[in-house]
Amino acid sequence: MKVGDVPIGSGSPISVQSMTKAKTEDWQKSVDQILEYEEAGCQIVRSTVNTPAAAEAIIQIKKNIHIPLVADIHFDYHLALQALDAGVDKIRINPGNIGAQDKIKAVVNGCKNYNVPIRIGVNSGSLEKDILKKYNYPCSSAMVESALRHIKILEDLDFYNTIISLKSSNVWMMIEAYRELAGLVDYPLHLGVTEAGPVFQGTIRSSIGIGTLLAEGIGDTIRVSLTGEGVDEVRAGKEILRSLGLASFGITIVSCPTCGRLESDLIGAVQKLESKTSRLKKNLTLAVMGCVVNGPGEARGADIGVSLGKDHAILYIEGKSQGQIPVTSVYNKIVELIESWPDKEEE
Repeated sequence: MKVGDVPIGSGSPISVQSMTKAKTEDWQKSVDQILEYEEAGCQIVRSTVNTPAAAEAIIQIKKNIHIPLVADIHFDYHLALQALDAGVDKIRINPGNIGAQDKIKAVVNGCKNYNVPIRIGVNSGSLEKDILKKYNYPCSSAMVESALRHIKILEDLDFYNTIISLKSSNVWMMIEAYRELAGLVDYPLHLGVTEAGPVFQGTIRSSIGIGTLLAEGIGDTIRVSLTGEGVDEVRAGKEILRSLGLASFGITIVSCPTCGRLESDLIGAVQKLESKTSRLKKNLTLAVMGCVVNGPGEARGADIGVSLGKDHAILYIEGKSQGQIPVTSVYNKIVELIESWPDKEEE
């Protein structure tokens, strides 16, 4: 399966997604946001299409971005058809809330004509009334039943170009739902903890939910949903993948938590380096360590490493000591080395 030119499933690399925060009708603002997401490493982006003007804006947005665009559709099948004509690369829809069979069939036929996949997006907060009545409250089994219902609607129309998501703000519910569905179907799965919260809490909750499933081999695309900037979502998603060895794109910083042995401003140095390097397309490990206990060993094990003392630091490049440099020169020296490091194309 492909979304635009991005392969999904069947052993393809796991892709990181985000969603625009601007009104889609404001195509220029949407483009500006997406270009920032791209720079941060976003591979697929979604925009809400809730008005005819938003669907029309897809034309201009597509002309000015470089990654596939997903249209988020609810209730009005005309908007899905308009978005398809405008060149969207995927439709996010729940077939059951589109209405009569002829409306669903029109959307499915449109997706077939343009070879555009559909993502069925089940959310624990908007389950069908009869399913909620059956289970009494939202739960993983209710989410799976909803997903299977929507899948059947598409399969009955001979449509199989489908991606599934089962999102909940409850991390355990989300994990259990994906585990259950993964044992029942062979469709690609888009992972996410929905309404995960503000950046700090949401990143942790998403890391646990998404990371647990990825570690079990479940999941093909991910989105970290935060009450914050889309760039934060992308960076968090990329870091989840890197932490599990599922992506090598970007600079990994290894740094000590500091203690009473620290004699230099390691925290300030690491914060400056993280800000400076977060968008550089390099594939390397940087170690910034603050004492003689673990510092030299960790620094030697990185591509670029420094072990800080009071006035001087020992610099290592690919495990070999380069001697001492003044602590006051550490930041500039590391930036110089990183900027001269060969670029690494994303795998």
